[in-house]
Amino acid sequence: MAHGGSNKAVLAALAANLGIAVTKFVAYLLTFSSSMLAESVHSLADSGNQVLLLVGGKSARRAATQTHQFGYGRDRYIYAFIVSIVLFSLGGLFALYEAWHKFADPHPIESWQWVPVVVLLVAIGLESASFRTAIREANLVRGDQSWVQYVRDAKAPELPVVLLEDAGALIGLVLALGGVSLTLVTHDGRWDAVGSASIGVLLVGIAIVLAIEMKSLLVGESVSPRHQTAIAAALVGPGVASVIHLRTLHLGPEQVLVGAKIEIDGAEERVRAAVPLEVIIYLEPDLRRSIRA
Repeated sequence: MAHGGSNKAVLAALAANLGIAVTKFVAYLLTFSSSMLAESVHSLADSGNQVLLLVGGKSARRAATQTHQFGYGRDRYIYAFIVSIVLFSLGGLFALYEAWHKFADPHPIESWQWVPVVVLLVAIGLESASFRTAIREANLVRGDQSWVQYVRDAKAPELPVVLLEDAGALIGLVLALGGVSLTLVTHDGRWDAVGSASIGVLLVGIAIVLAIEMKSLLVGESVSPRHQTAIAAALVGPGVASVIHLRTLHLGPEQVLVGAKIEIDGAEERVRAAVPLEVIIYLEPDLRRSIRA
């Protein structure tokens, strides 16, 4: 995945969320709507998350050192994991707390009643534009994978994170619009609390999915079956009769460690030509047990 495409989606999401966060917070100050406050904090958390993704991308590009001899590629996974924690705590848990507070002391929206509806409709438009950018960039690398499979299998974290955040933001805006609209129609502030609670549950769910996927990348994932097959096939050639076993590990989204036991001669050039990744190769010459016997 081109890192430039990831950055384009992240920057688009950051620009949208900063503007939306300020607008929602102004609307909250005018109406004291719980749904608007939850959405304000949600957009603020998303803005911080996009900054974290950009910082992680920059940190991952540092050159290898004597202490970190394989470089800093996994920094992108670490920062993406932090994103899931921020989304869970600052976004989800705050929205649930605000819903509990509003249930305990419900009150209707009494002033500037049209403001939250207009703000939410504008926010839906801005979030839709950001979401379209993320979808367009993801489609360049997704191939024939389903969206669920793409999020699960992607090795670069930025686009899956932005896709999930933007999808969650759009659903959250619709929930907030429902809560605010029902509050205005019924003059019952508990509908506003329902909207805030729904946003909280949604964000907690998305944060858990993100945390699970980023944990898997941090623990270490192998290359895709397609790349694994290509590497194994490239190892076999003049001087190498067969691959006894092969192990791969993503050190970062575009950096892979390859370890193989082979039956051996000049394999390295064929491996580097086989896959469009920065490959670090350690080959261990060995014999099959049947040959040794």
